Amino acid sequence: MSSLILHHGRSLKLLHKCPNLRVSPQNPFSFSSSFSSTRAKDGQKGQIFTISYLIDSLGLTANLAESISRKVSFEERRNPDSVLNLFRSYGFTDPQIASIITDYPRLLIVDAKKSLGHKLQVLQSRGVSSSELTETVSKVPKILAMKGDKTISRYYDFVREIIEAGKSSKFEKLCQSMPQGMQENKIRNLSVLRELGVPQRLLFPLLVSDRKLVCGKEKFEESLKKVVEMGFEPTTSKFVNALRVVQRISEKEIEEKVSFYKRLGFDVGDVSEMFKKYPVSMRLSEKKITQKFETLKKCGLLEDEILSVFPQCIGASEQKIAKSIETFKDLGFSKNEFAFMVKHFPMCLNISAETVKKKTKFLVKKKNKFMVKKMKWPLNSVAFYPQVLGLSMEKRIVPRCNVMKALMSKGLLGNRESKLPLKEAVLLCTDEEFLRMYVRNHDDKELVAELMAIFNGDRVL
Repeated sequence: MSSLILHHGRSLKLLHKCPNLRVSPQNPFSFSSSFSSTRAKDGQKGQIFTISYLIDSLGLTANLAESISRKVSFEERRNPDSVLNLFRSYGFTDPQIASIITDYPRLLIVDAKKSLGHKLQVLQSRGVSSSELTETVSKVPKILAMKGDKTISRYYDFVREIIEAGKSSKFEKLCQSMPQGMQENKIRNLSVLRELGVPQRLLFPLLVSDRKLVCGKEKFEESLKKVVEMGFEPTTSKFVNALRVVQRISEKEIEEKVSFYKRLGFDVGDVSEMFKKYPVSMRLSEKKITQKFETLKKCGLLEDEILSVFPQCIGASEQKIAKSIETFKDLGFSKNEFAFMVKHFPMCLNISAETVKKKTKFLVKKKNKFMVKKMKWPLNSVAFYPQVLGLSMEKRIVPRCNVMKALMSKGLLGNRESKLPLKEAVLLCTDEEFLRMYVRNHDDKELVAELMAIFNGDRVL
């Protein structure tokens, strides 16, 4: 597979940074049935409570809170309150706690006193300062998942070594003082990754993981060489994901997967590009791939259309796609409109139902506090330009619509709805283009200043 997606120039430079690496020249969903109304599933109550709790207690965004609620949920606040209070008693700030919970949500349901409290006591008893403890645990919260006092202490030391080495740019000296065996291999391999440019945020999970990705020597070096040759950028998570894939599956398995993708209609170049963008594509089972194909067919896509959008839909499960179908149907989109949206903006399948509803209702609703009735756009305008669903409400949609509202209130956009600018002309252009067309084009300097204040959020309508 490496020969199929070899990328020489820059990859050889990366390899030369590492002298140790020798370089030679049936679960289909029915569209109609998925659109039918469904009752709330078990656990929905807990998920709703969890979302509300995370927003109120830690100030998380609704999207982030929803994401966490899919990993852990609860229906009462006593235990999570105990966890948050415990962290605060050790000097953790709310932003640090939010970061910890985001990375390791299951901490919210552990026993605060017997489990979490004991582990924090173990670390504190070693004489570390409060600032050092909070910094270290915030960077690698899963260190609290380690079992055994000695194991927790040892990995805490490893993390501190990496943090301090990163500050002093002396990361390569770590292995000199490390114990022999697996830990030595792990630190040595992490040193190699650090030299390649892999950032700390990606190194820490590898350090505390009990998996063998960075524990070996020959296998690690061989896999790393292949990933670098393939042209992956070490500063990205895709680099680590690709390393996992290459290390865990054999060359024969990769070739078999490539052959399977070819039977579906992909060519070798397609498979190569798909792997570079979505390394997980090589780990999907043939059954999983087939199910996803069948699910996309139920969305109304033709076979050639499925081939074009499939790579971008890899991260969406069959259940998530079915949920998207239901959400868009409930909002009033037709089957053909939904198929058009998926074809032209496949990422719409990965947007949460809450976000899709919020943005769609904002753009087409007759009245809301941001937009007057004259400003509404028809539902099919969202279907024709589904990219608007990927725009930020706070940074793009609301500021621009507020400017349009101000212009409309002053009679500067015409009296008839047919004279109003198209949605795509307002939302899909760059900031510079928007300001040129709707703000800076006015001769009245006071009006320009007023519109700029509205656009920047300095003035609330």
